Amino acid sequence: MTGCIVGWAHTRFGRLEDHTIESLITTVAREAINDAGLEPGDIDQIYLGNFNGGMVEQDFPSSLVLQTDDALRFTPVTRVENACATGSAAIYQGLNALAAKKARFVLAVGAEKMTAASTAKVTEVLARASYYEEEAAKGITFPGMFGNIAQQYFQRHGDQMDGLARVAAKNHKNGSVNPLAHMQKDLGFEFCRTEGDKNPMVAPPLKRTDCSMISDGAAAVVLADTDQALGLEKAIAFRANAQVNDFLPVSRRDILAYEGPKRAFAQAFAESGLGLDDLDLVEVHDCFTIAEMLSYEAMGLCEPGQAARALEEGWTEKDGKLPVNPSGGLKAKGHPIGATGVSMHAMTAMQLAGQAGDMQVKDASKAGVFNMGGAAVASYVSILEQIR
Repeated sequence: MTGCIVGWAHTRFGRLEDHTIESLITTVAREAINDAGLEPGDIDQIYLGNFNGGMVEQDFPSSLVLQTDDALRFTPVTRVENACATGSAAIYQGLNALAAKKARFVLAVGAEKMTAASTAKVTEVLARASYYEEEAAKGITFPGMFGNIAQQYFQRHGDQMDGLARVAAKNHKNGSVNPLAHMQKDLGFEFCRTEGDKNPMVAPPLKRTDCSMISDGAAAVVLADTDQALGLEKAIAFRANAQVNDFLPVSRRDILAYEGPKRAFAQAFAESGLGLDDLDLVEVHDCFTIAEMLSYEAMGLCEPGQAARALEEGWTEKDGKLPVNPSGGLKAKGHPIGATGVSMHAMTAMQLAGQAGDMQVKDASKAGVFNMGGAAVASYVSILEQIR
């Protein structure tokens, strides 16, 4: 075990008019430390996940965490960034500090204030997380990139519109009972399947319901080594944490093979001594519905081209054989870039602690998290288990 989550906090995701990037950070930092039953002075190191890239004016946000409490003054804080996997990068740096015996307690915070910028500006900023020379410079946005990935998937495996709609419908149904989700509405399969004025085509074959939203939000977790964690009220252990980075240009890869995510899952299963059948739920990176379908294949839930079958037969529903995204995923919960990875870990910790409310998966004791930066470029897979 590489460390434990011993406390967490999570704002609602959405258009948060009353929050700044600073207030988002300090809110979850304070609440996570309190949730762990610790004092601010107990924190030895802090890692902040924040993508920004021009979405807010504050380009040096790391020490904003210290505004939480004067007792945090002079605590080392480092900002980390790895595209949409920024939040997991912050957590993994914390785990590294624990493993190196450089800290007893680490605070990992992820935050993003995306609505401070226009939709056009956010789209431009995010596009710079692609391989600029071949992609962003040619006007290719991430919806366009994943629309192209979906087209390739259709060409290889046939029409998959029903599968895409089932991902969206499932995640919106799950998100409808998540009080922290950006969109808390069960849209239903027919709405997600049908193109229209309220669900227009964004990047064919992806419609609006196939794309995650621009959101504000923050989440935080307190990490501790296992010995320290066993003396606290709750401890969700990392049985494994694997990071794999692939080539940035999509042109250098068979993107449908999802080789980076597949390798990260394989490494995490090998490290944990567990297999997919041992997990009670998985939170995966569904920035677009096609990404969730490819995740099924990467984790070994089904063979290539068979993700639609898994959806049609209800395998990944909350009461299915492997619930996927019981939180609503990025699709319904929202996707504030720097906060996403921390949110995924916090939501999973809630499940394993039996504190997920109406989202709760029955008898959940082991779970997976897959957070991804770029188009399968930075892949993080965690295997979590409740030990206290």
